[in-house]
Amino acid sequence: MKDNENLDVRQLIPAERHRTIFQTWHDLEPGTGFVLVNDHDPKPLYYQFDAEHAGEFTWDYQESGPEVWRVRVGKVAA
Repeated sequence: MKDNENLDVRQLIPAERHRTIFQTWHDLEPGTGFVLVNDHDPKPLYYQFDAEHAGEFTWDYQESGPEVWRVRVGKVAA
């Protein structure tokens, strides 16, 4: 995945979404990120990132509904 490329999870079943998002994040090079596209506010995902990877990720809303949410999720440079 290239930096700032969209990861649209709206067509995935809910059980696959977090796994796919975390795998995509783990595969990132430090200092890069992707734009998560979702059909609801991914705030619970933010809390999961914060619990498991505090200080290692960035989270920047680009669009906040009501139909589509876009959040740039990044991996902090080492």
